[in-house]
Parts: sequence; C-alpha cells; structure tokens
Amino acid sequence: MPRPRPFVRSRSGASAALALFPLLFAAPVVAQTTAADGLSLGAPAAFATSIAADGGRLFVGRPGAVAMFPMPLNRQGSVHVFALGSDGAWTWSERLAEETAGVGAGYGASVAAGGGLLVVGAATEGPGAAYVYRHDSEGTNAGAGGTRLQWSGASAGAMFGTAVATDGQTILVGAPGANEGAGAVVWFEQSASGEWEEAGVLEGQGIGFGTALAVEGDLAVAGIPGMNWLAMASAPPSQPPDMGPASVRVFRREDGQWTVDGDLAPPSAGAGAQTLMGAAVAVRDGMAYAGAPFAEQFGGGVYAFAEEGGQWELAGTIKPPEPEPGSLFGAALAADGPDLLVGAPMAGGQTGQAYAFRRDETGEWRQAAAFGPGEQFNFYGFAVALAQDFAFVGAPGADLFEGVGFVFERGADGWEARDEIADEGEAVAAVTGMERECEDGAVEGFGCSEVDLVAFVPVGELGGERGMITNDLWGWTDPQTGREYAVVGRADATAFVDLSDPANPVYLGELPLSSAASTSLWRDVKVYDGHALIVSDNAGAHGMQVFDLTQLRDVESPPVVFEETARYDGIHSAHNIVVNEETGFAYAVGSSAGGDTCGGGLHMIDVRDPASPVFAGCFADPSTGNAGTGYSHDAQCIVYQGPDEEHRGREICFGANENALSVADVTDKDDPVALATASYPNIGYVHQGWITDDHAYFYVNDELDELAGASSKTRTLVWDVRDLDDPVLVKEHFGATASSDHNLYVRGDFMYQANYTSGLRILDISNPENPEEVGHFDTVAGGEDEPGFAGAWSVYPYFESGILIVSSMKEGLFVLRKSPPRVS
Repeated sequence: MPRPRPFVRSRSGASAALALFPLLFAAPVVAQTTAADGLSLGAPAAFATSIAADGGRLFVGRPGAVAMFPMPLNRQGSVHVFALGSDGAWTWSERLAEETAGVGAGYGASVAAGGGLLVVGAATEGPGAAYVYRHDSEGTNAGAGGTRLQWSGASAGAMFGTAVATDGQTILVGAPGANEGAGAVVWFEQSASGEWEEAGVLEGQGIGFGTALAVEGDLAVAGIPGMNWLAMASAPPSQPPDMGPASVRVFRREDGQWTVDGDLAPPSAGAGAQTLMGAAVAVRDGMAYAGAPFAEQFGGGVYAFAEEGGQWELAGTIKPPEPEPGSLFGAALAADGPDLLVGAPMAGGQTGQAYAFRRDETGEWRQAAAFGPGEQFNFYGFAVALAQDFAFVGAPGADLFEGVGFVFERGADGWEARDEIADEGEAVAAVTGMERECEDGAVEGFGCSEVDLVAFVPVGELGGERGMITNDLWGWTDPQTGREYAVVGRADATAFVDLSDPANPVYLGELPLSSAASTSLWRDVKVYDGHALIVSDNAGAHGMQVFDLTQLRDVESPPVVFEETARYDGIHSAHNIVVNEETGFAYAVGSSAGGDTCGGGLHMIDVRDPASPVFAGCFADPSTGNAGTGYSHDAQCIVYQGPDEEHRGREICFGANENALSVADVTDKDDPVALATASYPNIGYVHQGWITDDHAYFYVNDELDELAGASSKTRTLVWDVRDLDDPVLVKEHFGATASSDHNLYVRGDFMYQANYTSGLRILDISNPENPEEVGHFDTVAGGEDEPGFAGAWSVYPYFESGILIVSSMKEGLFVLRKSPPRVS
C-alpha cells in the first residue's frame, strides 16, 4: 500500500523516557467496535511500538505481541537499531533478539537508552524480564547477547519489564502487575565487577505503579495511572477493572538510596481516577512531566511539575491550541532540555498526531510543530522520542499493523520531515516445486495432520507491498480449458493465480480496487458465470466490481494489471457478497457508506447478465442485527430442496445477522418474507454459516465467543433446519483448539473451516449432528492457537482436482490437499 509522506506544520539530548502505554488507550476502541471481522482496532504489536534514542543510535521495538490486542502471538519480539550517518540520515544497522524471549515474551514493548546503555523489557516472559546492552559507535554487544535481569520477588502476573528507564548508571524496571496490581519498581546498580545487581524495590500507593518510568541522575518518576491494565487486558468490557486515583511518585537518590520525594496529583480535585495521569512520564532538567490521556473527555493533557521550596508544585498544563476529545493527548511523552514531544495516538479517529512544544524564557510551553497526522488506525504518536535536533514518532498501525517510524529534524526554519524507517522484514519464503507430505505433525514449519502442502505463495509474491494482507478468496474453473484459478482478495486489490500446475502456482496479476474506493482490511469475492463479483467494506464508494475471468486464459508476461469489466454502484461499501448460482442473483450484505444499504440486510442484484447488474430489491428483518436494522454479516442463498415440503423449490436465504440466525424466502424480490429467526446461549457474534448438501442442517460459526470467554474452544453451532419455520439448535461442537472461527464451507461429508490461528480444520459430518475433526493445517508458523484475529481467513474446497486453497492474512495463499489417513 503506498504510504503518503508525513508532514510537519512548523511555527517558527539524551534519550527521553518513553511511556509504555500499550493497552490503556486501546480498551475503549475494542469495547466500542461492532465490526466482528478482520483485525481489531486495539493497540498494535508492530514495529515502532516503542522508541528510544541515545548517542547517534535509535532503538525501535517490535514486540510481536501485546496482551490486550486480539492478534494472537505468532512472532518473536525484536529491537531494530538505526545509526545516524554523516549525511544526517538514519539507516538500519542491526536486529536484537533473545532466545530466552520467545514468541509471546513481549520483548521490545518497552525500550530505554541513555549513557551508552540500552534496556529492553520483556514483560510477558514468565513473570517478566529485562535485557541490558552496551552500545557505542560500532553498534551494540548483541553478538554476546544482552544481560538478562530478573526480579527475585516477581510472581506470576508481575509484568516485570512493562516499563524500563536508564541514564547509563541506574536501571529502573516497572512491574505494575505485582502486589495484586498495586505494582512495584525494581532498581539495579552495577557492582565493582561490572555485574548488574538488584539494589532495591520501590513501592507506590495506588493501582498500576510502575506502568511508566523515567530517570535523570538522582531524580526518578514513576506513573501510577490508577488502573490495573492487566485486569483490563483480560476482563470483558462488561466487567471493567477497578480504577483508583491517578498520580505520579517522585523519588530522589541520596547516599545510594532512592526515597520518596513527592507525590504528584492532577490539578482537578477528585479527577485522578478519570485522567489516567501517569500512563506516560518524563523527567528533564529537574522537571517532571505526566501524561493524562483520559483527562477532559479523553482529549488528554500533560502536567508539568517543578520543585519549589522542597515541595513539588504544578508548573503548567500543556495542550495543543485546539484540543480534540478522544485524541488521548499525552499517551506518550519525551523531553529533552526545553523541548517536549507529546503523542496523541487516537487523534483524528485513530489516525494519530504528535506535537512538539518548547518552553520559553517565561516558563510557558508553546507549540512549535504538529507532526502527522497518520492514516486511519495508524496510531501515529503511540511512541515518541527526542534527541537534540531529532524527533521520532512511532505509528505501529501503519502499513496494516506492520508499523512505521517517522524522523523529523529541526533546522533554521523549524521542524521538517526527514526519514521513514521500518524493519528489514521477515517474510516467509514461498514453497513450490513439489507436493510435501505432512510428516510427524509438520511440513515446512507448519503444523498439520492428514493434510499435505502442495504450494505456498506469500503475500509479497501476490503483489502485496509491506504490511499487505490477504482476506477472502474464491475459486473458478474455466469450463473451456478445465484450468483452476484462485481469486484472492488483498486489502488493496484482487489477485488472480493460475493453479493448473498446483505445485507451481502462477500469479497472473491483479484488479485494483475501484477508483473511488480506499484500501480496506475487508474484501469479499464470489463467482458467477465466469465473472468475479467483488465488494469491500469500509472502503468508501467501492461498489461491486465485475471482472470477466476469461481474461485469465491468455495472459502474456504476468503479472499484469487488469481493468474491471463493469461496476455496480447501487451500493458503496459492503461487507460480503453472496451468490446463488442457480438463480443468477447476488446479494450484497452489510452495506454502508452510500447507495441503498437495505439496512445492512440483503441488497439483491440481478447478475444473470453479469456485465450489466441490475438492482432487484431489499430484504432486512429488523428483529435481528445489533442495531435493529436487520444487518446481515454474511449469508447463503439457495434453491431449497430439503425435507420441508412447504418451502421446497423456493429461494431461501440464511443470514448470519450478528445476534441471530435469519431465514427468509426471497423468491419474490418485490415481496421477500421472513420465515424465522433463532438465537442461542452465550452468543458472541453470529458470523457465517453453510448448509449441508441435503439442505437438512446449517452450520454456523460465532466469531467472538472465544474472545469473550463464552467458549473455551472453537465452537460450531449445528442447526436442524428440516423445518425452515423453526430452526433447532441440536449441537454445540467444540474443536481441538481455542482459536476464533471465521469462515466455513460444506462439500459432501466434509466441513472445511478457516479458523484464524489454527488454520484449516476439516471435519467429517457424515453424522451431521456429531462432527469429527479428521485433518488440519495450521497456516501460522509459530505461536499458540489462541482466540484473536490472525491467520486463516477463508477456504475454498470446491475444485474437482481435490486441491484446497486457503488465504491466511499475513502469510498468503496456501494450496493444500487432504491426504488419506496414514498408518504408521
């Protein structure tokens, strides 16, 4: 995805402490999100989640996991080092990682640098850990690995390493989960022999002490935001964690011991529990700064404190000239001399912003520049750092959650954009040339059972740029040549892959998204009469693209860029497109942003002449859907030939309508009729479903029940629909893992499920009320099969050759084959 260069609006040290604020600002977004597909909008786990600078070196964390973000752990954390060259440019130098800090350790979620020392937190490596490195003009001591610090008093859930701070002489490590959520801060000093030793433990009064830290010489500050963010990470929105007063505790070192020097409170009496003050802190030149991102309707603020006559007093409140509610200004802080850099990662509706302030001779802070904004969900300003005339801003949501860092330099005319930085990438290599048998539970690093790997094509070889994901897919068999093709959605286009030699897939090219549309995580495609019908959700005026697939027969010099055959503009954005190949009607569901949305229900389109689609009507059952409009997230429409004689031969649509299963007769497009609705216990989000070949049973997946804790394993709902007017839930089938389920399809006696982190699961449904798993292929190499949004998006099982194709979001396209059971 092309990335616009950030801009700086200008009005005209040593590394600052960075606040680790990975979860707190994300929670309101997660709680308010109603779209149940794709990636959540919470805190990212990507490059530029944390930043520190010191001595011509820039250290950028990529933790690979954050506890609350519902993208399960599948990548080892790392820190990427950039060096300042003689030309003033920052170039990638090396990557730091630790064997002991494996997937899920959170290595890199917090970084601090100063005095030639780098400290990296790994708060979820057991009860937590931190790693220490020395660095100089030649790089770091990474070759020998970092010195691993642990706290002797850490217990499960301590999250030791959540925040780190150093000035090159002292190391402070925060453990906000310790002491039942009250928190603790551990300080380390270097012995005469050069070993780092635990020197003492600092305590605070409140909840979450040690969430953010900063140190300068004999002065240290620790944030007590008044919230146990560990509880927030695990508790459902209906059960928010306890909140208490927010504050910052100041410590001073005398005779080698740290003692309390003052407690700083928000300026508004009684407002502490609402401000989240202390979620970010900084200290510079004897002044303490505290970010309060929840203050004033989540618009935020930064409070500056100075010591006067032995007492710490409020010295000023810092805000942008035009405060924006919901921006979370103050979520990240950095200070260097008279300069202050402040992140507001939710400004502009999750685009984010950062602001530079300078204190003048009168002691007033004045805005010197505004950096950004980012694009939507970039969380621009999530992390910030200052080093003399350089400012660094992290946008971990950029490039579809891969993350980008932005560098600005101050010159005679003010601050100017300088560089964009990113990690070197760790793309998975393609696997082609021959089929590879699943042996001993794995093939090419992917877990499996009774499913062989025919080929794998990574996103980058499907035309995707850095950060791009694949989403939905479908298949097409050319009736003239017999060739099989994969039609694969990307966030910015639709890719076409020739599978005539399935072990050697050929990427033929792409159809870009509509000219009036914007890149979106969601794209959905179905095929009718040799034409692909393509929609996209949250994509502006995308409409439904129509593409004549016969163009794939004679592609010269692939890949090529195709043009759409036609475009239907009766809708703008839509979450899914449904096709009944027997009748020649398509149904856009989850429509929004313009056109006739039909309440988000069935927007019916006559596609019998695919190149000339015609609006045919609407259907929505307002007794369903979370908004009471009949919103349908997905559907299947068939000519019913099942046991219910009353409805046999009628066109029936089964809708997955968020909070209910909807059954409707749409034979008469001018007068569609609701037949039934049905719900079930512990509902999370009715996502999608498919009917058995005999039209007697309908299988439904619930995408959010595992995340919400309503189901400990992947749950599939089995509905008896032999009486269409009275669907009956006859079985809750629980899978072998805890992963969230996404899309499922039925062919004959088998159900094929794309279940995010656990990949493809194949179930024998010859006994329809008692499915039994008979094979699987995990498309995510590494990590646990936990609830959340990463991995397998969809599966297409209808090729006559027997190959199965699966799209996996960050990975790409898998070509698989169910193998017969093997006897060892």
